[in-house]
Amino acid sequence: MRTSALRHLGLQTPAPVIAQALGSHSKTTTQVLTEAGESWNRYTPSDHTQ
Repeated sequence: MRTSALRHLGLQTPAPVIAQALGSHSKTTTQVLTEAGESWNRYTPSDHTQ
């Protein structure tokens, strides 16, 4: 995936969600989005198993 497309997704979606959907590593996705100025550092995923 192109970095520009990843950055665009980062405006709407947290890095771990993008990484899981695309099958990439969350650290790589987080690094690219941090470089782009996007920060979802307060994002807390829910437990949907209940």
